[in-house]
Amino acid sequence: MAIVMALTLVAGFSVQLGAGRSSFGAPLHVHVHAVVFFGWVALYVVQNALVSRGSIGLHRKLGWIGAGWALAMVGIGLYTNVTMVQQARVPFFFTPAYFFIMDSLVLLGFVGLTAAAIVKRKETDWHRRLHYCGMALLTAPGWGRLLPMPFLIPYAGWVVFAATMIFPTIGVLADLRRRGSVHPAWWTGVAVMAGLQLATAAIGASPLGAGLYEAVTAGTPGAAVPALEYPPLPPTP
Repeated sequence: MAIVMALTLVAGFSVQLGAGRSSFGAPLHVHVHAVVFFGWVALYVVQNALVSRGSIGLHRKLGWIGAGWALAMVGIGLYTNVTMVQQARVPFFFTPAYFFIMDSLVLLGFVGLTAAAIVKRKETDWHRRLHYCGMALLTAPGWGRLLPMPFLIPYAGWVVFAATMIFPTIGVLADLRRRGSVHPAWWTGVAVMAGLQLATAAIGASPLGAGLYEAVTAGTPGAAVPALEYPPLPPTP
């Protein structure tokens, strides 16, 4: 499943690149963001491969590199998120406040699940499932680029959430088939993912979400875009 999640992200970004909606002419921080996040994806795949081959020693060493890498992801991710809303570059199928809250909470949820997985590293049944749920959260940008988002307004965020839930659902079903019961780590991961989506939906449509967006974008082009309204459609080529 690690490869499937990685391919979901690769496919999503490749489709946008092929359609001309992404380019290598993006600002430097966007390239840094891409390298850091896809670096994590590659590390996640490699870590799973090492475990399957029994290379536990190397897996553990790389794991501590991954811990620092995850923190770097939060930093560059939040910076990129703030920069996008300040530059009024929010995708038109999200309201600006929703987009800002969604991206921020996904990052915090990812690092929370990753930290929990590290704490539980000696309990490998918990460790691998929590990491898996954290990785499932990160597939959201891939799904958002594969799905017909303009046609999903105003439910785009919920549809992407449902797509990310495919992965833990597969894990739950696999446990039922192999063990006859569901490991509690799955319920923890699912609860975090569902909680983040509910919080995004609530805060992103509230005065609190609007206030946070306005505070972040004050004095920038993003301040001219209403926090709780959908941005205008992009011009037709």
